[in-house]
Amino acid sequence: MIAPRKYPADFHQLEKVLCRQTPDRPVLFEYFVNGDLISFVNDESFSSLNNPIDQIKSIIRFFYAAGYDYATIPSRYFDTFSFETAGHEKKETVSLNDGAVITDRKSFESYNWPDPEKGNFELLLKSASFLNDGMKLIIPGPGGLLENVIELVGFENLCFMIYEDEELTKEIFDAVGSRLLRFYEICSSVAPVGALIVNDDWGFKTQTMLSPETLRQHVFPWHKRMVEAIHRNSKYAILHSCGNLTDVIDDIVEDLKYDAKHSFEDTILPIEKAWELWHDRIAIMGGIDMDFLVRGEPEKIKVRCRKMLAMTGSTAYALGSGNSIPAYVPIENYLAMIEVVNE
Repeated sequence: MIAPRKYPADFHQLEKVLCRQTPDRPVLFEYFVNGDLISFVNDESFSSLNNPIDQIKSIIRFFYAAGYDYATIPSRYFDTFSFETAGHEKKETVSLNDGAVITDRKSFESYNWPDPEKGNFELLLKSASFLNDGMKLIIPGPGGLLENVIELVGFENLCFMIYEDEELTKEIFDAVGSRLLRFYEICSSVAPVGALIVNDDWGFKTQTMLSPETLRQHVFPWHKRMVEAIHRNSKYAILHSCGNLTDVIDDIVEDLKYDAKHSFEDTILPIEKAWELWHDRIAIMGGIDMDFLVRGEPEKIKVRCRKMLAMTGSTAYALGSGNSIPAYVPIENYLAMIEVVNE
């Protein structure tokens, strides 16, 4: 069983973290969780819920019961647009070249580009009525700019295209970026939305996937416009990006002006070190390493989380995982992580 939440929901506490201030009490943050965990906490079968409204209600019930000040609702409930690819067989690992559908100008011009205006945004508005007092919504995007371009073109193909056809490369990034920008413009204009997650993986373990110069040329200009659109509507922009981003942290903070950074891994930069280095420049979210969260013993997880909260005083920091809570994270380990905020 999950312990009753200790504090009433209050999005302003998370807002203080996003503003690099000190909240009145510890704050939780998570990108997304799995259906089995939702079923356990809510004591109902999430998979048996067969309509979007019931699923959204269940997700909100989970986030409230677990002690969050918001609920993250996947964008698929509100916007039907996605960038169609040829698909690939689902395995434990996949090639970043599988599923490519744009290989040259002809395939680019014939591609059936989605319309971000054609979404069920009325459901986004309706979702506000399901929130508990004090809560707001956080909405992630339908994949990221670089992620979607790699899906459409293939990673190796993109690397060649960058040098062989710079004009086509730019047009592909612009076609994807403009549609994602419109998505964030629409969602950030909705009053019950408190923050948006711009989810776009940029790095490997040791470096960025593309050179910093290439990211600055093709990727960052659109991210800057997304953040500006979110800020124009007085909402907060959280970057969820995996990999080693040390070489571009100045861009993230000074140029793109993200409010918070999420996704951390011990083998790249432990969350304790990341907070020490960056918390005075950008809010630090989550960071309890996924491998540690999966393999660790509940008491050891509690010890690390307590130390993290004690070290940070929750200033510019919200407790959570280094990435997300997929089904392979033991429920007892997840509960050990969140329970420390109620101690």
